[in-house]
Amino acid sequence: MDKLLSGRRFLVVEDEILVLMMIEDMLGDLGCETVTSAGTVGQAIALIEGQIFDAAMLDMNLDGDDSNTVADALAERGVPFIYSTGNSDRDMREGFSNRAVLRKPFSFDELTTKLARLLAP
Repeated sequence: MDKLLSGRRFLVVEDEILVLMMIEDMLGDLGCETVTSAGTVGQAIALIEGQIFDAAMLDMNLDGDDSNTVADALAERGVPFIYSTGNSDRDMREGFSNRAVLRKPFSFDELTTKLARLLAP
């Protein structure tokens, strides 16, 4: 059986290294071909401008900076993404409140469910 992310290129924008490692492991278990990570808004924008991604996961808060410019860059390129956050819904910004949000800490099953919905044809 094909895995959910077989052959997909995934961008993870996350500033907490332990959380990032956990996400990378989960995405690998789902068959992801490549997982590219960024820890800052600047790194993420540079990656988005230089590479093509099939999907992304975006931490709402990157070391005190919000990730709105990263969300805009992904949306402009039609890259589907989900947010991850340790905070509440009040952080959702206008126009992006319909995006799926994973609450940290999240389980493998929660991640799988959100990604299946995100990537459904």
